[in-house]
Amino acid sequence: MPAPLQQSPWLHRFAMFTALATLILIGIGGLVTTKGVGMAVPDWPNTFGYNMFVVPFDRWIGQFGIFEEHSHRLVASFVGLLTMILAIWLWFSEPRKWVRRLGVGAFVLVVAQGVLGGLRVTEINPNLGLIHGAVAQLFLILICGIALVTSGWWHRVNVGREQGVCFGRLQGAIIAVVCLVFVQLLLGATMRHQHAGLAIWDFPLAHGQVWPATDATSVAQYNESRQALQRELHAENRLLDKAGNPVKFLATGKEIQPWHIWLQMLHRLGAVATLALAIALVVKTSRRLGQAHRFTRASYVLLAMILGQAGMGIWTLLSNKAADVATGHVVLGAVCLAFTSLMLMVAKRCAFVAGAEERLAKREFNELPNADRAALAV
Repeated sequence: MPAPLQQSPWLHRFAMFTALATLILIGIGGLVTTKGVGMAVPDWPNTFGYNMFVVPFDRWIGQFGIFEEHSHRLVASFVGLLTMILAIWLWFSEPRKWVRRLGVGAFVLVVAQGVLGGLRVTEINPNLGLIHGAVAQLFLILICGIALVTSGWWHRVNVGREQGVCFGRLQGAIIAVVCLVFVQLLLGATMRHQHAGLAIWDFPLAHGQVWPATDATSVAQYNESRQALQRELHAENRLLDKAGNPVKFLATGKEIQPWHIWLQMLHRLGAVATLALAIALVVKTSRRLGQAHRFTRASYVLLAMILGQAGMGIWTLLSNKAADVATGHVVLGAVCLAFTSLMLMVAKRCAFVAGAEERLAKREFNELPNADRAALAV
């Protein structure tokens, strides 16, 4: 087999730093959406007519909404710069053509992501904000993938044929978890980008019912109950901070619609299904690879994160959508998706490496003269 590639560890470290910066960016974007301040700065690419990099501090520091949105733009620009450097570094130092193409793809994607964010402002289109959020998750997966394939582990991993078969059989279960986590993130993003507050705020029941009614009379009652709770929170000084800015986003002025309720209930069902699939993956991995295997331990970590994510979702409801809790829910969801995607890449790599030696031996056998092949077959 060919000798492992000698690669600078700094490229891998830089890719990991870019992934961390991307996760922070997703968190700030989640905070912007939670607070409903995506239009706090109404122009783009400028900020109130200024070049975004030279905006006077007094125009955005300490300004509710403007601070979050402008910070999001600055961090996004920083991530774009990191991605450009990463793509150039890969292009000039990475011998594998497909990895160089990943770098180029990441740069194209981050530029498209920036344009989507700008169009969401200039076109005043919340649907573009939803697409913007979904693309951010895909970009994080791509950057995490680049960090993995530039790691020392990727080159030195050695897996036996039997374990390679096990990894191959685990891939279907991991793909199912990846898809379901991504669908959950899309459902959550759809709810958040309606900027309509919480359609349901109790748990484990929903408006005191196992499955809430969505007829016009019931929905009107839910809206009245939410307004009453909003007034109660305000009277108890739990709705605003000392500066008079909201910290909970139970209601935003938009009324609950029946489909808002259906959307949250589907999100709840999706959470149960995701948790069930994660448990099934742990069981399957333990049986295939054994309890002591590192990949099995990783599946337990994933299960713990998904349990934590479910807990964050419940906390978001019971906190009446406190901004920090809701944003933590977004960030942990992104971590779950990235981690599950990395597990899939690891499984595919292990299965590939396990089969590489067998494929090489078969190719060498086929290249032998017929007489030699016949002698070996005896």
